[in-house]
Amino acid sequence: MNFYIVDDDPAIPAILHQIIENNPENTVVGKSTNAKKALTDVPMLDIDIVLVDLLMPDISGIHLINMLKKQKPKIKFIMISQVHDIDLRQQAYEAGIEFFIDKPINFVEVKTVTEKVAQNIQMQQKINNIKSLVESPQTKQQPQEQELKRKKVLSILRFLGITSETGSSDILAISQIMIENNIFFSDIEFLNNYNITNAEKKILFQRIRRGIKKGLTNLANIYLDEFENEISIEYANSLYGYKNVRAEMRYLTGDRTTGGKVSLKKFFDGLLHECNGINF
Repeated sequence: MNFYIVDDDPAIPAILHQIIENNPENTVVGKSTNAKKALTDVPMLDIDIVLVDLLMPDISGIHLINMLKKQKPKIKFIMISQVHDIDLRQQAYEAGIEFFIDKPINFVEVKTVTEKVAQNIQMQQKINNIKSLVESPQTKQQPQEQELKRKKVLSILRFLGITSETGSSDILAISQIMIENNIFFSDIEFLNNYNITNAEKKILFQRIRRGIKKGLTNLANIYLDEFENEISIEYANSLYGYKNVRAEMRYLTGDRTTGGKVSLKKFFDGLLHECNGINF
């Protein structure tokens, strides 16, 4: 994978450069300490992943990403930040980042995050290659339609209050693959196409399940406060199944010893269904 790094602290690109190229499959093709240079460099280089600082003088990391995505929409972005403000992080995810890397820089976190984004790219490439063999021109979605659906997923995650959860990036990445290729959750061959082991798949699913479960709890609380909320009723049925939301509500009120259950297949296929009938 080809990487580009931009951070106004000169020490950060140097540290990240060393960590990234510790993997012989990775190459740092460029780095800069200001966003303006990145705006010049990135469009001219063959880049898969850009690591960008959140807070920089003149041009913020979020603004930089928005500008670069217009020129190179296929590039994936990882945000570097020591800021934990929920609103700023939500804005970053809305801009299209895949993950956050927190400062001070941690070797294991950088290695894990960059490998995960690289795996996502490889998975998308493999699935796209397969889909291109069987997909007629009439069935291909336009980039604008895909972007609307991605925003719909993000709006659902915001409603559920889980955009800052650890598994939210994984949810966005998997849902994007489903949207782009119009496939169901069960159609994704994680071991082959996602390039992960059974143990890694288990960890991935556990992380996602925790985020989805948090969404169930938040949805149940919304239900308790606003029982006739039409959006919560719709998401209860499509993403969780009403009986599980009801069970979670009873657990929260002390009427049950266990809460509702979550199903990854039910949740992701529900997201796809909601996106195919976009209604913000």
